[in-house]
Amino acid sequence: MNLRPDQREIITPEGLTLRLTLAGRSARLGALAVDLACIGAILLGAVLALVYTQSGLGQWAKRSEAHHAAQFLFILWTALMFLLRNAWFLIFELGPRGATPGKRMLGLRIAARDGARLTTEMVLARNLLRDIEIFLPMVAVLSALGGPSSSMVNWAAAGWFLLFALFPLFNRDRLRAGDMIAGTWVVEAPRARLEQALSAGAARPDYAFGPAELAIYGEYELQTLERVLRDGSPAAMEAVARAICAKIGWSAPQGDEVRRFLDAYYTALRERLEQGLRFGRRKANKHDGAVR
Repeated sequence: MNLRPDQREIITPEGLTLRLTLAGRSARLGALAVDLACIGAILLGAVLALVYTQSGLGQWAKRSEAHHAAQFLFILWTALMFLLRNAWFLIFELGPRGATPGKRMLGLRIAARDGARLTTEMVLARNLLRDIEIFLPMVAVLSALGGPSSSMVNWAAAGWFLLFALFPLFNRDRLRAGDMIAGTWVVEAPRARLEQALSAGAARPDYAFGPAELAIYGEYELQTLERVLRDGSPAAMEAVARAICAKIGWSAPQGDEVRRFLDAYYTALRERLEQGLRFGRRKANKHDGAVR
């Protein structure tokens, strides 16, 4: 079957061929807007809390002490803003879903272009570049306000911002500069299709997997299995089912049982990994022994 212009095929380290659909530019912009709105709401709450704290200090402290306290609170807020806007993307994109709340709302996720699992270095690189793409020109404009060269700085910052904002329009994979450097892209993750497939198999007899049979895989393998189930390729599903059964010592399913087996294993593995996260334990992949 021929690929659409917005589709790409990748080969995972396990030798599986997966078909992914690139996220639309408007969807990516919408997801970023949602995330920035969430970050802004948290920062607004922090500002109100700091203003309340400062007003309280002014009532009992000397004027000079209150001034120093205000400077300290401003530095604290600046550090919080930097940490929050970076930690927000880093924590969510390194999670099992590979997506921030904004991306999840728009049905998107991050994927490595080589088919491997997302690494901390990849996510860190693509998000640090966002500081250069978006926040650096904003800081330059704010710093130059009211100054003699503010107009020149504004024009330079606008050109800088447009250069990176329009970057996805001039490459076929719709990559940001951060995606290009990190080796990632943003793809569609239509949750509804997978949920419908799993619910359709819910009425069939369930498979029972023990802790030892689920402990061999982690978040990366869960993501790979999720992509295979979404794609629905019979050859890929059979290959994955054989690989899983070889690991857990089961006989490989045949025919219609392949999909039923994979649905059940996906559900059980996801439940185990999410339970581990709730208790502060994380298993990134099959080589990581964190979750037991």
